[in-house]
Amino acid sequence: MSDIITQLKALKLQGMADCYAELQSQGASGATASLDSSVWLLRHLLEAEANDRGIRSLRYQMNAARFPVHRNLLGFDFGQSRVDKPLISTLATLEFTDAAQNLVLVGGTGTGKTHLATAIGVAGIQHHGKRVRFYSTVDLARISHQRN
Repeated sequence: MSDIITQLKALKLQGMADCYAELQSQGASGATASLDSSVWLLRHLLEAEANDRGIRSLRYQMNAARFPVHRNLLGFDFGQSRVDKPLISTLATLEFTDAAQNLVLVGGTGTGKTHLATAIGVAGIQHHGKRVRFYSTVDLARISHQRN
């Protein structure tokens, strides 16, 4: 019972959380099977709501990141670019964000900077719940110019 109340509160459904114990005790006087089916239904409804909110949050974060295209590390050809694969794998864990550090990739045209930056950012959103924002060099220069 307490796990359902915890989920209701986590979903900011305080009224449902407050009434749940009372409703369950009222249902206890009825048939056990109907109480079990009610708990089953409520549990599944809570899971569906939590999943839906998670999906909407991911979609929102992906749009807010303003990636030029959706990329992942599986699609990057490390054989075609002089990139330190172990370093990229370490960066993809996003541990550098724990120290509030940014990631800037520098290199010539066609070296995979955008692909890698996007893939690392996507991993941050999907696997680590991070908020990410992609900036091109042109974007950064424009922002810097506007502030001065």
